[in-house]
Amino acid sequence: MPNHFHFLVKQLEKNGIIRFISNLQNSYAKYYNLKNNRNGTLFQNQFKGKWIESDEQFLYASRYIHLNPVSAFLVTFNQLEQYPWTSYPQYANTNTKSFIQTDPILNMFSSGEKYKNFVADQANYHKNLSLIKNVMFEE
Repeated sequence: MPNHFHFLVKQLEKNGIIRFISNLQNSYAKYYNLKNNRNGTLFQNQFKGKWIESDEQFLYASRYIHLNPVSAFLVTFNQLEQYPWTSYPQYANTNTKSFIQTDPILNMFSSGEKYKNFVADQANYHKNLSLIKNVMFEE
């Protein structure tokens, strides 16, 4: 996404995710500022996290993340497997090599194709919701 990013990660130790994101953002900001001869913050907002309490929430969070570029009209759903700024190709094409651990999600489906169908099922809904979420109705 042009203005934010998503991670779906499992916390292994207390405050582990907060430390990871903080280190990632700080390191990248230092690198970027040095490379571009600038200073200051790069990220608009502070880190926000959501606690996932069930397998259902886990699956829906994964789908939400993967549909984000479609909802933002950066790509169509049919272009999502070729979009370089998403992990969706690692989930959609099980032959892809990556550091991303897809098993926790894909093991909940009988095949990678079933996961693709799960994501595709809501692609239009997400895009339409994105269109109307800022519309206000006047009385």
